[in-house]
This record gives sequence, structure tokens and C-alpha cells, in this order.
Amino acid sequence: MTLAKYELIDAEKACHSIVKMCAWLGVSRSGYYEWRERPASATAQRRTLLAALVAEIFTDSHETYGYRRVHAALLRRGEHCSAELVRALMRTLGLIPAQVRAFRPTTTVQGDFRGIPDLVGRDFTATRPGIKLVGDITYIRTWEGFLYLATVIDCHSKAVLGWAMADHYRTDLIKGAIRMAVGTGLLQLGAVFHADRGSNYTSDEFGRFLAGLGIRRSVGRTGVCYDNAMAESFFSAIKNEWLHRFVFTTRAKARRQVIRYIEGFYNHRRLHSALGYRPPLEVLNESLSTQTAT
Repeated sequence: MTLAKYELIDAEKACHSIVKMCAWLGVSRSGYYEWRERPASATAQRRTLLAALVAEIFTDSHETYGYRRVHAALLRRGEHCSAELVRALMRTLGLIPAQVRAFRPTTTVQGDFRGIPDLVGRDFTATRPGIKLVGDITYIRTWEGFLYLATVIDCHSKAVLGWAMADHYRTDLIKGAIRMAVGTGLLQLGAVFHADRGSNYTSDEFGRFLAGLGIRRSVGRTGVCYDNAMAESFFSAIKNEWLHRFVFTTRAKARRQVIRYIEGFYNHRRLHSALGYRPPLEVLNESLSTQTAT
């Protein structure tokens, strides 16, 4: 712990007084300067090792992780250091993560939501998997035209349990994503599926489809993005962390990259801040193991 404090002081010495930082952190100046004067090999080797690990983690994240996620990944590997040291190392190495911009939905055609309740109320948490889900549709530009992506995300684990893609965003598209989620065997009877006010999500056809599966339908009340923020946050992530890097000549190529992100990175490896910097499937499997044990 003391070592981490010394590293923090060293990383921030250009911005703050060493005397004040020692007082704030409850360490002695003499101890800090003794640490600084240790044989260069120990401190230098430590920083060199951490710098290499930081660069490796950053690259492995497709250059999407900021210093907090890189720091969390280091801790998961058993490498203990301060988050501020990680930030300083990333700054020195010139590692700048992809910036997630606000997502502005453009595929929503307002439907008639009268009689459909809001069962979520902007609470995108759940005590166990398969009881509360959110979904939405977005589009991906290709030279052949738009590829539309529909998702179903579990509120407990944040895992994408279902997805479907097509050259249209008719009701069949969102039904395909639901079928994939149901196929995992994780959805509980009476589970809630929450979406925006889009005409497909509020249609009688989709309502009957969900009812036949024992799923309760929910839509946002205000018609603003915050009522389905979790689903839209995922679209911001996939577009800004991954899809915006490519120019797609065909829908097939776009489809492959979507699958690569969801199944190859997001579900299995991406550290989610709302999960204590753990990947969705780790949280999902932990919950399922606990349920089985009890």
C-alpha cells in the first residue's frame, strides 16, 4: 500500500507539492525520498514491467481501455499499483483510448405505447440473470446499404444474450434477437423485456410474440434516450470502440465485425465498470454457479 502511495506521489509531482501529497496520504517525506533513491534497477525495472503490461492490455482491448480499466486489468493479473501511475504511464506511452460519444437513436419510429407499462423505470439492475432484459435497434453503414442490428441485453450480467442482423428493421428482426436470447435457456418465466417506443416494439404482433414466450413487455415513458440508456450505451460502445474503425463494402463484412466484437470481446473479455470491472460472462457464470450450489 505504501509503495502505491509513493508511486502516486511520483506520478503527480509535476502537478502537486510533494510535501502536501505526503501529508494527504499519511506518509513521510523521508520515506518517499528514500524510495526514490533506491537503486535505479528496482524502481526502473518495476516501471518498465508495468509499462509493458499496460501496453499489452491496451492493445488487447483494441485500444479502447482508459486508465481505470487498464488498472483493473492489472489488478486482475495480480499486479498492484496505483491508478494514477497507470495514467502517467499511458500518458508517457501516448496511449489514447477510443472515446465513446453519445448515441443518438435514428431507427425509432414512434408507435402507440398506450397500455404498455414501464416496468423498469430507468433501473437497469437485476438480482439474477434472465429476469430483466433491454433491447434496441441500430444501423451500420455499408456500401450495400444499412445493416440493422437488434440486441437483447441481460440487466444483471450486462451480457448480450441475443442479437440479430438484417437489411431491414421490421418486427422479424427483433423477434430473431429474442429467439436467440430464449435459446440460451437463461430467461425466467415472467421476465421483463424493456425497449423504447419504436413501432415494432409496441406493435400487437410483437406483444403477442412476447406473451407466447411468457415475457412481459415494457416501454419507456418519456420517449427520451435515458429510458433505455443501457441498450443505447452498448450501441455507443460497439460503434465507437470498434465499428467506426472500418469502412464496410458489404453487409457480410459488417456482420462479421459485429459478431467479433460481441462474442470475441464484449461478452467474454471487456471489463464493465458497472460490474466492478469484470466481463459480463464471468458475472453470468458466477451467478449461475451460485444458483446451482444453493
